[in-house]
Parts: sequence; structure tokens; C-alpha cells
Amino acid sequence: MGRKIIDKTGEEKVNSFGSKMVIKEYRGALDIDIYFPEYNWVFKRTTYSNFKKGNIKCPYELRHYGKGYLGEGKYRMSENGKNHKYFKIWDNMLQRCYDPKRHKINPTYKDCKVEDYLLNFQHMGEWLDENYYEVPGEIMCLDKDILNKGNKIYSRDTCIFVPQRINKLFVKCDKSRGKNPIGVSLNSLGNYQARCNNGYGKLIPLGTYSTEEEAFNVYKEYKEKIIKEVIDSYEGKIPEPFYSRLKEAMYNYEVEIDD
Repeated sequence: MGRKIIDKTGEEKVNSFGSKMVIKEYRGALDIDIYFPEYNWVFKRTTYSNFKKGNIKCPYELRHYGKGYLGEGKYRMSENGKNHKYFKIWDNMLQRCYDPKRHKINPTYKDCKVEDYLLNFQHMGEWLDENYYEVPGEIMCLDKDILNKGNKIYSRDTCIFVPQRINKLFVKCDKSRGKNPIGVSLNSLGNYQARCNNGYGKLIPLGTYSTEEEAFNVYKEYKEKIIKEVIDSYEGKIPEPFYSRLKEAMYNYEVEIDD
């Protein structure tokens, strides 16, 4: 007579992530189905040994910075032993918003969030298929606040990819400038200096003024001119409809004294 199978259906355990698991079907030690009640999801065709070790993962567990999950679909974390480009974009977005260590280095992201839909990596992958593009020879950045100034939410409606050169136009060095308006610093003689990046990484002096308001107004005029010149330089390089959306936003962008 063959060895009798002891039915372990209904046995419970917690996996390595802390999720409750229940054996849904036990066809033998090498063929069981595991149910995750918290996520109403079934892992099919695994072993009893993996169940006991807690090695089974659920794609709906919030394993990525306590917010993101992989979901079910065609998009994978890795390809040929390396993290997939899409996964790196998604993971970096989550890190900026939800990693306390990142916030210590760059506190400007402390109040930022990702819309619920994009917390699912499969949804992010679908959005990237439609919205990711590259400009030859340039690093691409996922931006959330050029289209909507001051926006704190990474969403399908607010995000757009831009070359790093464009992205750097809108980086604010709050720590280095202290209490002065953006683009303004106080020199040793008590006068206000205006300086601005020329769009190619070079800091251009724009003169010295007796009030911070005068210095800021000069900076504002120069900065808004540079923003327009930079987006104009990408005509024919950034594909449509992304170029038109960026051009409209950047032509309408206003530098304010409390930026």
C-alpha cells in the first residue's frame, strides 16, 4: 500500500513579511495552494517546505517602502539579472516619497506622495509604456511639478519625463541661500547679488543691488528667459505630445519671490 497523505488543508502560518497564510489545498507535500486572506489571493503549486519556511510572497504585500506592491501582470522587477528600467523608475519615485533616510538628505520630498493607482507596479508599467521617452545622450528624469507648480503628488496627470537639463532648471537650493529670495545672496558689503544658472550649468552673475527685491526682479527676468530658451532648444528632440505640454508649462512658468 502507498503512503497515506496527511491532509494539512487549513494549516496557518505567517510568512517572512508578516502576512497570514492558510493552506487552501493540500495534494501532497510537493503540491499545495496557499491562500492570503488579507489580500484575497492564492499562491498555487508550491511546496509544504516553502510554506513552513515562510518563503512564499504575495504580489499585493506592501513590500516597497510600506506603500508599493508588485501586483500581477507582465512587468518584472528584473531582466537578465539586473533591475528593469521601469522598476528602477518606480522604486526611485517611492523612495523619494516614503523613505525617511532620503528625507534627511532631501527634506523637500517629505510631504510628497504617490497616487494610489501608481502604487501598483503593473499600473506604473502600463503608464510608462505610454509616457516614457528618451532624448539621445541625456539622462531622463520623472518630474511632478513642472506641469503643476508646487504639486506634491506623483500621478498620471501631473508627471512627465524631462531631460535632466530641464529638471535642473527647477531645483531649488534652499539650504545654501538661507533666508534670501531665490537667486539672491547677501555679500560682505551688505549688498544683494543676483545670480542664475544659464541653462548649461554655469552660474551667471547678474549684478549687485541695494535691495533684495531689486536683485530678485533681475533674477526673475533672466530665469524666465532661460526657461523659455531651454525648452525651445528641445523642439524636434522631445516627441509630441510631451514637447507641447512642456513648452506650454514652461512658457507660463512664473518665478516668485517666495519660491
